[in-house]
Amino acid sequence: MNVSGHGPAYERGDPWFEDGNIVLLTDPTGVAFKVHRGVLARHSEIFQSMFQLPPPTQTDVEMLDGCQVVRMYDVPAELSSLIKALYDGAMFHNRSADDFFEVAGVLRLSTKYFIAHLRAQAIKHLSQTWAYTLRGHDQMLELAITAPAVGGMSYPYIHPLHVLNLARETNVRIVVPSALYFLSLYPLRDILEGNHPKLKVEHPSRPSSQLSAEDIKDYTLLFQHRIDLIMTFVRTDCGWRSASANCKNDEGVCAKAFARLSSKLSRAWQTRTGPLHFMVQAMDELAGDSMVCTPCRRSFREDVYAAREKIWKELPGLIGLPSWEDLKAADLTSSNKPIS
Repeated sequence: MNVSGHGPAYERGDPWFEDGNIVLLTDPTGVAFKVHRGVLARHSEIFQSMFQLPPPTQTDVEMLDGCQVVRMYDVPAELSSLIKALYDGAMFHNRSADDFFEVAGVLRLSTKYFIAHLRAQAIKHLSQTWAYTLRGHDQMLELAITAPAVGGMSYPYIHPLHVLNLARETNVRIVVPSALYFLSLYPLRDILEGNHPKLKVEHPSRPSSQLSAEDIKDYTLLFQHRIDLIMTFVRTDCGWRSASANCKNDEGVCAKAFARLSSKLSRAWQTRTGPLHFMVQAMDELAGDSMVCTPCRRSFREDVYAAREKIWKELPGLIGLPSWEDLKAADLTSSNKPIS
């Protein structure tokens, strides 16, 4: 810390460029970043306004290391990540919870300072895990099942409530349906108590671990919808299913196989079961039944594929959001203009 009296007390942060011409000083934490006014102003009109040189007669301007000081009311780690991304380009990862928190910090500050290209990059990175496509959803689930734990946390290493609250905080809606879908797999009591290890991780960039009143409503809608989808699939799509028109078996053989599948599924699902993955498991289960003919197996697979696509397409509308196409156009473009 500098306590010499020649300017405010500070701790040198990273980055610190010796040839910089302005110092960003976090308040009240006192972490300083010596940077180049032109580099930051080039990317943000907000920075450009903040960095205007004071009139020559002004005597109360703070100076540090020969440079004008601009006080910043941001988390030092987030400001550090933002500056590095502006200089070096953003490089986001998904190897641990810390990687998510870094993305969260850049997303917050790129939103605050109107840095559209960094905001778009951060959103794109988040949407690769909290997907807007069914294929992306399936890939995320596959990793959740197969990827090793890191620091005792399973993939994707972060609680969906933190993703949801970050999205609300930064007006990013394309990840909200996926985050709420996965959040609906958790019992409401567990969410409200906040005892899950992922909710108790300490980090300065961690979003809130509280579920808002508005999101309790959306959570409840998705929780009930998820249960309804499972029950309909088990009872109707499987239990009442008839043989296909091209069935190669004797009458009733394949229909009985579907009834057996329905019975098995009805005993297998739980309140935390996700219908989209459950339907894939049902296809795998039927594929292992040698009593079912190839046409009936193929017809079932095609119907399940179509049903999953329909469920995914309708997901945003269930919680009052526009279509996936509109969300993508709004959140994954460089302008990032909010949609109504």
